[in-house]
Amino acid sequence: MTTMRKIRLFILSSLFSLCYLPASSQTKNAEVLFETTAGNIRIALYDETPQTRDNFLKITKMGVYDSLLIHRVIKDFMIQSGDTNSKHAKPGQLLGTGDFDYTTEAEFRLPQIFHRRGTIAMARESDKVNPERRSSACQFYIVWGKVYQDDRLLAKVQERLDSATQGQVKLTPEMIEAYKTVGGTPHLDGQYTVFGEVIEGMDIIEKIQGVKTDKNDRPLEDIRILRATVTKNLPQPEKKETAKKRTPRKTGRKK
Repeated sequence: MTTMRKIRLFILSSLFSLCYLPASSQTKNAEVLFETTAGNIRIALYDETPQTRDNFLKITKMGVYDSLLIHRVIKDFMIQSGDTNSKHAKPGQLLGTGDFDYTTEAEFRLPQIFHRRGTIAMARESDKVNPERRSSACQFYIVWGKVYQDDRLLAKVQERLDSATQGQVKLTPEMIEAYKTVGGTPHLDGQYTVFGEVIEGMDIIEKIQGVKTDKNDRPLEDIRILRATVTKNLPQPEKKETAKKRTPRKTGRKK
């Protein structure tokens, strides 16, 4: 049996904006396709976060995400899925606790990998019970966020990051430029593991962002992952060919 834990993200409501994703410089050798009732979403996983990547690929191949709901949608922030209790959830049922009985190590890769719009990250329990900020085994979220055109708002985000990370996370000029043009959720940087990005289907993410939700942020009409498939797997190491042992030929005349 799995251990139930309440996995919630701390949220910051924001204004809506639409920007396009820039090309990412991360190495991406694996891809997963989510076929949902709202449309298809394809994600690429970063090789720079190997433990999170490998766990995500493993549970995808196990069929864990098949038939699960996108159970949490917060406008101008993110969409969340992976609750194992959501497969047969009744209308209005409170979701967010379904998970496996293990967590994965945090893999923060700042400043190269951060919460720009379209990235995918793992949910987790709060700092009070999870000071190492280890990730959920299966619950994840896709970032939408907002575009920060006002430098004063980014300055406030930096103050919030200083408080949450004891000054260890600093927004670089490159990160600031991305948040000004593409958008995202900078207040989560250095606290949740970002491990991939959407490469097809941002229009589907935008559509899901606009759905109506209840007081617990669950969509009033179910949005379901019909099937999750690994469409591009990690390169397999080449097998070394072993030379066949040759039986030495006997020489000399028979007696």
